[in-house]
Amino acid sequence: MRYDLITMGRVGVDLYPEQVGVPLAEVRTFAKSLGGSPTNVAVAAARLGARAAVITKVGDDPFGPYIRSALRGFGVDDAYVGTHPSLRTPIVFCEIFPPDDFPLLFYREPQAPDMTVTPEELDRAAIREARVFWTTGTGLSAEPSRAATLAALEERSEVRGVTIHDLDHRPMFWADGDDPGRWARAALAHATVAVGNRDEVEVAVGTRDPDAAAEALLDLGVQLAIVKRGPEGTLARTRKERIEVPAVPVEVVCGLGAGDAFGGALVHGLLAQRPLEQTIRLANAAGAHVAGRLACADAMPSLSDLEGALV
Repeated sequence: MRYDLITMGRVGVDLYPEQVGVPLAEVRTFAKSLGGSPTNVAVAAARLGARAAVITKVGDDPFGPYIRSALRGFGVDDAYVGTHPSLRTPIVFCEIFPPDDFPLLFYREPQAPDMTVTPEELDRAAIREARVFWTTGTGLSAEPSRAATLAALEERSEVRGVTIHDLDHRPMFWADGDDPGRWARAALAHATVAVGNRDEVEVAVGTRDPDAAAEALLDLGVQLAIVKRGPEGTLARTRKERIEVPAVPVEVVCGLGAGDAFGGALVHGLLAQRPLEQTIRLANAAGAHVAGRLACADAMPSLSDLEGALV
């Protein structure tokens, strides 16, 4: 069966402190949740009705079955979730200092299983046939995941469907001397949509100016460039259309899952062929919905939660 969406990349277990505004060293209890940006995007899209799957790997440890079970519980197919025989499933601790400080502590050493996906393990037919395919910059940060991500994107080159590359730049995942901008541009050569915040687009195209960055992304060959500007809203551009959509006001509890909710709603809007402005309004509303809650995957909105954005 054809998938509406396949995402590829990071997965893990998020541990959220149940005490907001408390340093990690002083937190006594944590809430466990499914995590990892492309995994959360698949969950967000599934919550909005998409048939979704994620290509990733977990460790051969108790958290592996938890992730598979959580995915199935959210309606995401785990058929492409592999198991590494010796590496452990990553865990991520976060600190919560609203409205805009959410430090993350990643446990992904010596290597995360999701970074060991190889080109030979890919179901290339499923990747070609998916209506939307989603990759991230983190997947390019080390081998063999880099080669697998680029191989998957190359499979999409002759496909009429939507191919989204989320620039998703996290400096701590890159080796000194590597050039994340080079690999971002290599990925974007096979994408139809680019998504990133100001920091991420600067890595890819050398400028933080939203319009200049969007123009540069379009020049790389994507059909739609989306620059997220936080409280200033979102800029989206095609060769024929330029829209600015204001952010949705929200009392921020935890901003960590907002971008992933944005991504899932973006996929929904593109699949439904909604007008671009309506799609971005829906995505902004989804991001705000999650930002007002203390979770990522568990907080992803349904369509009924976003009805106001569709008016």
